[in-house]
Amino acid sequence: MCLLDRVDAWDARSVRCLANSHRDPRNPLRSHRRLGAACGIEYAAQAMAVHGALVAQQAYAERSGFLASIRGTTLHVERLDDIAAELAVEAQLVSPEGNVVLYDFAVRAADRALLEGRAAVILDAGIL
Repeated sequence: MCLLDRVDAWDARSVRCLANSHRDPRNPLRSHRRLGAACGIEYAAQAMAVHGALVAQQAYAERSGFLASIRGTTLHVERLDDIAAELAVEAQLVSPEGNVVLYDFAVRAADRALLEGRAAVILDAGIL
C-alpha cells in the first residue's frame, strides 16, 4: 500500500512528500466511509521510510526498520477524507544515531496543520 504520490523535497535530515490518496473512496485505511485523522500517522510513517531509503541510497547502506512508537501526537482535525487540498507529509530526523532514530512529523494541507507528533523507528531490529 503506497499512500504517497511523490517526494517534493528532501535532504539528509528531512523529507516532504505530497499525497492525494486521502480523498480516494478506495483508500485501504478508510473505515465506515471515512478516513480518520489518526490515519495520517501511516502517511508520516511512509514518508519516514522514503527518507530512510533515499538516505541509504546515498550512503550505500540499506537498513530495514519498523515503527516502534508514536508520542506527543496532536490531531487538529477529525478526518482527512474531507480535506480538499493535497496533503504535505513532512518528516524531520531528530536523532539519526544508532538503531533507534527519532522523527518529528507533520501532515498539512494548504498551510493548515492537520496532525503532528514524534515517532521512534527501530532499524535493523534483528541485531538488537
